[in-house]
Amino acid sequence: MTYFILSFISWAIVHSLTADARVKERVRHSLGDRAYKGLYRLGYNVFAMMTIAPVVLVLWTKVPPTLLWQIPKPYDLVGSAVQLVGLIGLLIALLQTDIWEFVGVRQALLFMTGMGKGERPSHLVTTGMYAFVRHPLYFFSLLMLWPTPTMTAQTLLMNLLATTYLWAGSRVEERRLAAEFGEAYTTYKQRVPGLLPIKWGRDP
Repeated sequence: MTYFILSFISWAIVHSLTADARVKERVRHSLGDRAYKGLYRLGYNVFAMMTIAPVVLVLWTKVPPTLLWQIPKPYDLVGSAVQLVGLIGLLIALLQTDIWEFVGVRQALLFMTGMGKGERPSHLVTTGMYAFVRHPLYFFSLLMLWPTPTMTAQTLLMNLLATTYLWAGSRVEERRLAAEFGEAYTTYKQRVPGLLPIKWGRDP
């Protein structure tokens, strides 16, 4: 289990560093503005997928699949239904934000075909799923993670660490959006809850 925790922490640190504004600025300086806008997001996502693979391998080879609980039939269908809602919500949120732009394919194509600078002007999305929660991609990911009818030690550990990372990621995203959109994002933040669609007394 120690191997997995260390592997996940290492991945999270590297993943967060590559999303850091200072690192991005250094890459922009090295590649040039046009290449950075066209290629960085796709490269970032490919790098994230490639580096998470060893972490998953450690999880399934080093952590014993001890059964912690299993929801009996037909009650397990409730958890599966919630997970389905999470999947559908995640897809809708991705489509709303332009899935091809989200993964970086659109920017890369614009860059390679010479049809643009590779990056379109960004705008603050506050409608659709974003009218209910500021981070719908993270929220619906949590809906897919936790209602699993069969929970093993492997799954629980992965869920806990993934949840921690999603929360930390939302904090980084908050700072980036506040810096990019200023007062517009502050107003939006006051109106719409963050990671969960619940307004707390003090929403971070």
